[in-house]
Amino acid sequence: MAHDLGFWTLQALNALQLSMLLFLLSIGLTVIFGLMHFVNLAHGSLYALGAYFAASLAAVGGYWMGLFLAPVAVAGVGILLYSGLIKRMRKSGPMAQVLVTFGLIFVLLDLTRIFWGDLALAIEVPALLDGRLAFLGVEYPTYRVFIIALGLAIFGALAFVLGRTQIGAMIRAGVDNDAMAACLGINVERLFFIVFCVGCALAGLAGAVAAPLLSVTPDMGLQILIPTLIVIVIGGLGSLKGAIAGSLIYGFVQTFGAVLAPQLASVLIYALLAAVLVIKPVGLFPAKG
Repeated sequence: MAHDLGFWTLQALNALQLSMLLFLLSIGLTVIFGLMHFVNLAHGSLYALGAYFAASLAAVGGYWMGLFLAPVAVAGVGILLYSGLIKRMRKSGPMAQVLVTFGLIFVLLDLTRIFWGDLALAIEVPALLDGRLAFLGVEYPTYRVFIIALGLAIFGALAFVLGRTQIGAMIRAGVDNDAMAACLGINVERLFFIVFCVGCALAGLAGAVAAPLLSVTPDMGLQILIPTLIVIVIGGLGSLKGAIAGSLIYGFVQTFGAVLAPQLASVLIYALLAAVLVIKPVGLFPAKG
């Protein structure tokens, strides 16, 4: 096994696919944390809603309809949450935010059960992505390669927007010092709203992408919440570089740990998290603010 190139290639691809899925989910949450200073524990529930919206839309118009419209639907839910709850809770302090959004997890959990029931839903992989591609002598599912490519494309697009555009400069300024950004004439409130909606849409996209791989169940948001928070803490709040670094670290440690040391796999990532918190409590690549 140690000298089998195909084995290592397969595990590296599995780790990369998990990392890209976590990146899609964590990038919206980490920027919301960094820019809005808001602890939104219900972000995982938006991921689950994305999977359910994608499953329902795919049953009507196929996979691609679900993939493109599910993030829009979840962004719509985000608008309702922001207008009715998040905007009022922003100044309430982290403890109140944690308690309210933790309760919101169970509200959204029960709503999904009311609308879709407890039975798991499934989405078929589209014919275009149903098959296998060869990498260094390993045949790997085309759909998983699609997830890797999509994650890298989203990373590239966000890197361009944040690093090369005016709105990206405004977001960076808001993360670094929101009070000074407001003094410079930046509409910080509108910026908060846009970032929150984009973060919700990315959570919905992650759910839609994950739906063909996993069973779509009401508690899938709870299952992904802890890994997402670990990614954010390791990478650092408010940072695109931190989100991609934390996702890659989690994906590779979790995948290779499960293969090479299955008895320790469940504690390796937590040991790494503890080490990062001791050595660099703000994370590896935090935003300046």
